[in-house]
Amino acid sequence: MSPNTNTLTHKLVLIFLHLYCLTLLTYSESESIECIPSEREALLRFKHHLVDPSNRLSSWNASNPNCCHWDYVVCSNISAHVLELHLNSSTDDFAQYDFLIDILADERYDFGGEINDSLLELNHLKYLNLRHNDFGDMQIPTFLFAITSLTHLDLSNAGFIGEIPHQIGNLSNLLYLDLSSYGVYGKLPHQIANLTKLIHLGLWSDYDKLFVENTQWPSGGLTSLEYLDLSGANLSKSFDWPQSMQALPSLQELRLLDCSLADDYKQPSKLNFSSLISLSISIAPKWISHLNKLVSLRYGSDYFGRIGGPIPDRIQNLTLLDTLDLSFNSLSSHIPDWLYGLHHLKVLNLRENNLAGTISKALGNLTSLVTLDLSYNQFEGAIPTSLGNLTSLMTLDISNNQFEGGIPTSFGKLCNLRDLSFSNLKCNQHFYEIIQVLIPCVSLKLKTLVAYNSQISGHLTNQLGMFKNLEHLGLAGNKINGEIPQSLAKLSTLRFFEFSKNQLTGNPFKVLRSFPKLSSLKIDHNLFQGTVEEDDLANFTALLVLSASSNNFTLKVPPNWIPKFQLIQLQMSSWKLGPSFPSWIQSQNDLKYLDLSNTGISGSIPTWFLKPSQYYIYLNFSHNHIHGKLPKILDSIDVFDVSSNHLHGNLPFAGDDMIWLDISHNSFYGSLTDFLCQKSDNKKWLEVLNLASNNLSGKIPNCWKMWSELVDVNLESNSFIGSLPSSVASLSDLRYLCLGKNTLSGKLPVNLKENKELILLDLGENNLRGNIPRWIGERLVNLKFLQLRSNNLSGNIPNALCDMQFLQYLDLAQNNLSGNIPNCLNHLSAMINKTSASSSIFEFIPAIGNDTLSMVLWVKGKNSEYRSILGLVKGIDLSANKLSGVIPIEITDLFGLIYLNLSKNQLTGHIPQSIGNMGSLESIDFSGNQLSGEIPPSITSLNFLNKLDLSYNHLEGKVPIGTQLQSFEASNFVGNELCGPPLLLNCTMDGEVLDDGDAKDNEKERKNHAVNWLFVSMAFGFIVGFWGFIVGFWGFIGPLFIFKSWSAYYNKEFRFFHEWRQLEQDQEGKRDVGGVLNLCASGD
Repeated sequence: MSPNTNTLTHKLVLIFLHLYCLTLLTYSESESIECIPSEREALLRFKHHLVDPSNRLSSWNASNPNCCHWDYVVCSNISAHVLELHLNSSTDDFAQYDFLIDILADERYDFGGEINDSLLELNHLKYLNLRHNDFGDMQIPTFLFAITSLTHLDLSNAGFIGEIPHQIGNLSNLLYLDLSSYGVYGKLPHQIANLTKLIHLGLWSDYDKLFVENTQWPSGGLTSLEYLDLSGANLSKSFDWPQSMQALPSLQELRLLDCSLADDYKQPSKLNFSSLISLSISIAPKWISHLNKLVSLRYGSDYFGRIGGPIPDRIQNLTLLDTLDLSFNSLSSHIPDWLYGLHHLKVLNLRENNLAGTISKALGNLTSLVTLDLSYNQFEGAIPTSLGNLTSLMTLDISNNQFEGGIPTSFGKLCNLRDLSFSNLKCNQHFYEIIQVLIPCVSLKLKTLVAYNSQISGHLTNQLGMFKNLEHLGLAGNKINGEIPQSLAKLSTLRFFEFSKNQLTGNPFKVLRSFPKLSSLKIDHNLFQGTVEEDDLANFTALLVLSASSNNFTLKVPPNWIPKFQLIQLQMSSWKLGPSFPSWIQSQNDLKYLDLSNTGISGSIPTWFLKPSQYYIYLNFSHNHIHGKLPKILDSIDVFDVSSNHLHGNLPFAGDDMIWLDISHNSFYGSLTDFLCQKSDNKKWLEVLNLASNNLSGKIPNCWKMWSELVDVNLESNSFIGSLPSSVASLSDLRYLCLGKNTLSGKLPVNLKENKELILLDLGENNLRGNIPRWIGERLVNLKFLQLRSNNLSGNIPNALCDMQFLQYLDLAQNNLSGNIPNCLNHLSAMINKTSASSSIFEFIPAIGNDTLSMVLWVKGKNSEYRSILGLVKGIDLSANKLSGVIPIEITDLFGLIYLNLSKNQLTGHIPQSIGNMGSLESIDFSGNQLSGEIPPSITSLNFLNKLDLSYNHLEGKVPIGTQLQSFEASNFVGNELCGPPLLLNCTMDGEVLDDGDAKDNEKERKNHAVNWLFVSMAFGFIVGFWGFIVGFWGFIGPLFIFKSWSAYYNKEFRFFHEWRQLEQDQEGKRDVGGVLNLCASGD
């Protein structure tokens, strides 16, 4: 704050000085003060109705009779009356580190329960602060407004809901009132104008819930008001709100963020807020430039109409600004030059906009800056060296931009720096270099050093021990290797240690055990290993978060071990914990997030764990050896994953609030009817349902309407029969539907055309019949994955599929499709684009578990389950159908295609000459067709090709010379008229096959008769008893005299057999002759 802000709240300061003096007098003479017994009893009754999860009011007890000595109580040193109750919750703010943990940490600290009217007996109470508690969505108690002695009342964020009682007008002595809450709604009572002494009024609410219909009330009576917050209020019927608020003669700070204004609201061109020095608003008012006394300005909105375009030029007239906050908008262009002339700026926040370009060196002129936040923009170039001129900086965040290169050496001059963040940059810098920049003086005061995913490599150095005041060290997602140095044990103030997703080794607990203040320890996905014992965890008394999954740890503690910490989040996936369920977890009363997947646990889940009174956000016991049954109802669990175990029984019921249920890969049996059709008056919030790979059977019931929030449904690999019920069409948010590997029948369910948001549809390996309907391409325009393989579908492939611009995987294999391959496949934009959609595949899955979305795909001739890289897969599989005609040349425009399988059809013509354009191809299978001509030379330019099968066609000529092609097995080219490596058949100078014979003379006869009779004769001849040799000899030789074509075929096939035999001996040693003959026969 500049000196001009000293008068901002002079009256408020006087009030607090008065209260502070009372407090000092109370504390200095507290030994001689005895509280009034009736007030002590009133406080004890008040406590009795409160819920105090952390026992904060332990001093409030009968054995300690002097209530003036109780925590949070302030008495008069003269009369001994209770004057103040400071019952607000002021926990550590974890939000900047982990929003979830911030909420959960508050839950274990906040007061709850009921507000008892015994407070009315405190007749001299002046100060009541219940801010930031959780009173369970109860109405604001009206009796509070009968305590007319109050001068300070703060009920903000205390969990109250409902309308503000009109009795608020009774508190005529109030100087400070804050009722801000997400739960406040309705009309603002006009009686608030009776509070003529008010200096501070906080009434922010959730967007559009609090209606202020007449803004004349402030100017009518609140002439002393200095602070007014109406953020979120609906002002659509208050057309004169700017004029009314400028009439407040003492108003110094006005907050109107996210207010709803009238549609026809017209801004006045000029207003005269004579005393206003701080403004927070969600529009860019024209009259802003006339506020020449303004020292603090905040533009922004969390709900609507974020301010766009360039940074408004009107701001440049506000030369006294020391705080400019333009965060969370849609501002674009670059930072204007005039901004660098606001030399009084101490706080500049441009976080989360679309600002771009390089940063001017003139930024170094803002030498008064204490806080600078440029994060979440598109700034590019090198990190500005001019930042080193800002020697007053205490907080600097340049994360999530396009900066390249390491932090400059000029950062070494930022000796006052407390918090430094540069995450998600392309630093490409060694950790040692960063430390060398910071050591001289930055290390002395630095509390926060965060650089997630910034391409930092190298070892952690012993010099880290010099950062004595460090509280938050976060370098997750880099390439840091080696062991954690012993010098880190000197960082006794460390509270947050985050090194997930690096390459660190050793046993970190031998060093980390020295951090008694540690609240959050995140070291998952490294190369750590070793045994963790009781002593290694003994000092973690403040630990709330332990995330150490995907390492190689073994926990070795006594059976009766009770940890000294109370965790909120525990992730130990891939630890060795089994075989029994860890009994010490029963001591973790605040646990909300637990991952014990792949830990070798067997047996059943203990009954004490899934008791109805216990609420969990996330439970993951997947990939263990857990057996038995689950409780009949899974209540009070948001996310539950017990996939890949040995559980059995009927399906459990999902609680109304559950959002994720994965019990796939178990042995649950029965039908879906009881599960889906359970009667409930409450809305179902389930978004993800995975029942794949169980023993479920029967028809899929028609009860989907009550599950309207479903996004992902996976019922594959069960024994469901019949057709898909019509109510599935009611799932308007459905993105992922997997019903493959069942016994569904009938035509493709027409109801699915209503599920327009589908991204993934798998109906493969069922008994579906009929044509592929046009509506798939016309209505399901968002599909990225379509799998219909292994059904009985017939007819042509509809051209409408070509209109699916997002489609990146199409599998229609093993059906009875006929006709030509559509020549419009080059309309499939996603397969043309070489970039991947890996992230967008998961964007509709709840973030808490999006790594579990999977799909079984047939790639390179085998089926594999794809999870995290599913979005990278791009392929077309039309194999094993009855498709005819040529391979359309348009298919070679699919530059991003990775897998292409057209095998086992009746395709003719040549392989397109431009196939070499498909530079992303890794796998091609054209085998078992009637393709002719030469292999296009351009195929040698497919540098990523690692599978190629052209066998059993009518291809001829020389195999093109290229590194890739010659590395493939000869079996990938057999059954053609090809020569040259990798085949052992040599070519003539003209590229023809030597010793061709006259096999082409009777091609039709060979195809229809030769192979069958040849091998029948051979088989018959070889199995005859005593006459076996004679009959066998005749069976082998006889046909050669009867048919000329058979003789030619024998010469050709025997030559192939000889060379194949030689190739196999060279590569693998001797093999059985009959096996080779069978291979040849099966190839036909």
